[in-house]
Amino acid sequence: MAENKGFDGEAYYKALSVTVDARHINWRQVSKETGVGASTLTRMSQGKGPDAASLAALSAWSGLNPADYVEGINNSDPSPDTVLKVAAIFRADRNLSAEAKGALEGIVRAAYDQMKKKKA
Repeated sequence: MAENKGFDGEAYYKALSVTVDARHINWRQVSKETGVGASTLTRMSQGKGPDAASLAALSAWSGLNPADYVEGINNSDPSPDTVLKVAAIFRADRNLSAEAKGALEGIVRAAYDQMKKKKA
């Protein structure tokens, strides 16, 4: 396997960038909130992978799972289903009330179950 152990830093950075945009902040704020240096964020934007501590901090801050960005390893996770993963995103959203988070999870579960049946 390659030196990066199959970690797709470019895809991870793109996903991180979506999170930054969604939160309407800039990279300087990301650096301040995570403790990850601006130089590390710049290197990541150039396709270089972060060090382990930076990856951990950015993942905790963003909610991204680094395992989802590792290629060549069987990292399919059969335990949490898709709806639980989506629900985790809703739970992390500071703009939603607890009631709204539960309602959205219910809507997604109903739609997912309906679409899953159509595939069978």
